Formats: sequence, structure tokens, C-alpha cells
Amino acid sequence: MNINHTATERFLKYVQIDTQSDPLSKTFPSTEKQKDLARVLVEELLQMGITDAHMDEHGYVYATIPANTDKDVPVLCFCSHMDTSPDSSGKNVKPLIHKDYDGGDIVLPDDETQVISPRQYPLLKDQIGNDIITASGTTLLGADNKAGVAAIMDATHFLINNKDVKHGKIRILFTPDEEVGRGVEEVDMKKLGADFGYTIDGAERGSIEDETFSADGATITVKGVSQHPGFAKGRMESALKAVGEIIAKLPKDRLSPETTEGKEGFVHPVRMGGTVEEASVTFIVRDFTDENLESHENELRDIMNEVMKNYPNSTAELTVTEQYRNMKKILDQYPNVVSNAVEAIKRSGLTPKQDSIRGGTDGSRLSFMGLPCPNIFAGEHAFHSKHEWVSIQDMQKSAETIVHLCMIWEEKA
Repeated sequence: MNINHTATERFLKYVQIDTQSDPLSKTFPSTEKQKDLARVLVEELLQMGITDAHMDEHGYVYATIPANTDKDVPVLCFCSHMDTSPDSSGKNVKPLIHKDYDGGDIVLPDDETQVISPRQYPLLKDQIGNDIITASGTTLLGADNKAGVAAIMDATHFLINNKDVKHGKIRILFTPDEEVGRGVEEVDMKKLGADFGYTIDGAERGSIEDETFSADGATITVKGVSQHPGFAKGRMESALKAVGEIIAKLPKDRLSPETTEGKEGFVHPVRMGGTVEEASVTFIVRDFTDENLESHENELRDIMNEVMKNYPNSTAELTVTEQYRNMKKILDQYPNVVSNAVEAIKRSGLTPKQDSIRGGTDGSRLSFMGLPCPNIFAGEHAFHSKHEWVSIQDMQKSAETIVHLCMIWEEKA
């Protein structure tokens, strides 16, 4: 397929727009600056000739590529998120293109201690001869997930300008706040009106992911006993110290992100704070089965109760909030959603790699909201860090895969 790709130019523009989300914000979207990219995307879609492209009050971008076939084809949705992770700055991103990558270390010029090495990122070895985009060393790049946004926009541009490529109705959805676990919280599913979806938010070239973690948030709140420190003997019970002991008692050789891989889950403290009188710690709990998730939460509760025996006049409470569930439960009911994507990847000249995600996507929640939605590669790597990188050729293959997917669904209708 001969596509006059626009993904690179779009991506370079998108990453320079700061769209970092904020986990502590109570608004939606969590940061207004995410709408800056949304407005750019709407304008580009309108310029392509998509008449219904718009941003709603929550910052979502909706658009439709009309069907150009008489067949009754299921409505597909392609989705990517616009926000970048709170874990590393997304302000003043300076994207750099490293042409014809030679397989060696990539030293980032604005902080030469930041080195992207194939020893740390073995998939770089598959990119020799390709063109790699990185940030300059002081920020993340934003490939997660602006590579996906660029791929969808590239495929959209092609479909709009090549009417001979037959496809059904296509819905485009760009979301805010995926990185803080709220990406589809305000999606209008009725307005979206799609039958099946694909998030474009994966890493390795050719990958399709039909299984994610199941995920909960957990918070332990300790209410201690405050006293003047000069007269505290036998009276004070520090909530801060109790929280510290709970964290210290977490397993070191298992159940942590640092010591797990594959299908192993974890309990991970991500935020803590407070005073002597009251302190709290927030965790993310992850595993591939709900049963294991519950087991991890029970173990955390046991640790909390054991520590609190040393604080007899204090109280502690564990609250658990469901975040998302393993999409495989839903996708197994619709095998053609994944098999069509596998075929599209093959038609793009790649070897499909079906895998599980040690994480989640908007598709995790969308699947349980009535839109079965696996995840397809966009080429992004080293998420949430200053080492983030993407291959131009991988982004282009992602766009080609989207186009082939649209064609396959139409052929099989």
C-alpha cells in the first residue's frame, strides 16, 4: 500500500504541546492545557473535510469518516489519548530525529547523562536503518500516546483522500486523562455509536494486546494520636510512622514492580503524606485475575493490621476503588475483533505478536462499557521517562495497519 505519510510532521507538532495530566486534580479534564491539543486536532480534521469533528466540554474529540460502501459494516472506533504522564515533565519538549539509526547509544544533548542504549532497550536493535525520534534529555517525548494520535490522523488523511479504499463508518475518539486512570470517564457512548474499537497505544512493532491487568486503587488512612513532642512519651502515636512501617513491611522479593514480570501482579505505593495526627498512603494494585487482585488487597490489609498492633490508640482504614478490569473477559466473546487486527498487521508486512499488557489502556474500560477494544502498536517505547522514543517507520506501519483493518472489516461484511 502506497501511503503518502503525514504521521511524522503531525507527531513533531503534537509533542510540543504540553498536555500533562494531573492525578490530584478534581476537574475533568484534569488540566485545561489538554484541550490545546484537542483544538489542534479538531482543526486538522475539519481541514481534511470531516464536517462533524468537534471537542466537547470535557475535552474529548469526536469525528466521523463516513462509510463509502453499500455493505452493512460494523462501526469501528479508533482511539488514542492526548495526555502525557505526570511522571516526567511534558513542557517545552524538543523532539529530535536521529536519522538512519546505527545501533549504538543515543546521547540526549540537553542532559548527556541521559543515554538511550540498546543494552537497556533491546528492541532498538530492530531499528537499525530506521529514523528514531527522542526528546532532548530534560523532558519525556510524549510518544505515549501522541504516536497513536499521529497514526490515527495519518490513516484518516489517507482514507479521506482515497475514496477507492472501501470501508464502513469510522469513528475517531481522542481522550484526555488516560494517564491518571480517568480517560473514558465522561465518554458519551451513545454519541460515539461504535460497535468495536481499537486503541492505538502499544509499543513493539506488530504487537496486538488483548489482555491487560485488572486494576484497583487502594488508600490506607491512619489516624494517630498527636501530642506536644516535649511531653509525648507514652502518649504520641505518629500516623506518619505507622504509614512508614506499613510501606516497609511490603514484600521486597515479590509483589512489587521492581521484582515482577510476565503475569505477576504487584502492590505499589505511589503517594504518601500527612501529619502526626493523620497520614495516608495510596497504592495501585495490579494483576491479571480478579482473584489475585483480591488476594493482594487482603495481604495489604493484613500488613496494615499487623503494624497497627503497635499503635493501640490509633485507627487505620483501607479503602479500595475499582479502576479497570482485564479486557480479555470481553474480547474472548468477540474473537473476530482480534483476528481481524492480526490479519491487518500481516497485510502491513509485519509479523503479528499477540501479547498481554502489564498495564491498562482506555480500551480496558471501553471493553466493559460495551465497546470491545484491543490495543494495537503505535511504536512508543520507554513510557513516562526522558528516554522515551519512537521510530518513524513504526508509526507509519501503525497507520497502515489501521487502514488495512478498515478494509478487512468491509471485505468480511
